[in-house]
Amino acid sequence: MQVKYKDKITFTVLICISLITIGMLLWILGYIFLKGFGNIDLVKLVPPIIATLYMVVIGLGIAAPIGIGAAIYLNEYAKGGRFVRGIRFATESLAAVPSILFGLFGMMFFLTSLKLGFSILSGALTISMMVLPTLVKTTEEALKTVPVSYREGSLALGASKFATISRVVLPNALPGILTGVVLGTGRIVGETAAIYLTAGTMYRLPASPLESGRTLSVHLYLLAKEGISFEEAYGTALILLLVILILNLFTYFIGSKLNKSRVK
Repeated sequence: MQVKYKDKITFTVLICISLITIGMLLWILGYIFLKGFGNIDLVKLVPPIIATLYMVVIGLGIAAPIGIGAAIYLNEYAKGGRFVRGIRFATESLAAVPSILFGLFGMMFFLTSLKLGFSILSGALTISMMVLPTLVKTTEEALKTVPVSYREGSLALGASKFATISRVVLPNALPGILTGVVLGTGRIVGETAAIYLTAGTMYRLPASPLESGRTLSVHLYLLAKEGISFEEAYGTALILLLVILILNLFTYFIGSKLNKSRVK
């Protein structure tokens, strides 16, 4: 009887915590929506939106292959030892580095040493290092969820190691890998400090990644920091949320399509 009573209390507490979490999310979203809905100027926001999309595509294009490849090596090929422990330690340490330090490194290395200047490419190279630990960790955890019997069955049928990983392991780990991509996308779209120091703040439509550009997060920061227009800042914040939502839905849509094609 006492055990059932404790279970009920635990269940009630967990439900309350979940409702508080959901309530905070809805409160923030609702507040931004009410403040920003009437202050959206898409004409002014086109350059920041394009710069943000540039940053996401290039940043993920660099970080995703490296992160997924590193996770595959750690989970499928590595046998342990100092080298593997060193990779994991480096990944965990990289995840703990503050974004402002990434920005300073990117400014000194990509802008000064490589002479790329303030450009979207400099920002994307910097931001790719920031999302790399997330992609490695989430991909590795996703690979661990694939049962060992799947690998053993594939190898027993005569498939090679590469074929087993590419045709059996990766398709089954795809949902977890896409979760890492979504988290990386959110990190790129919402990052300000590192992009501010590397991509610059030029308010114009970027013709190429070699030009400076102002992303939505940087644009929002400048509007609020300089007191130019808090109304426009709320409108930019709402567009920023919508961009993240659209990118996430697009990622999940691609994942569902790949899963359906794999089942067929």
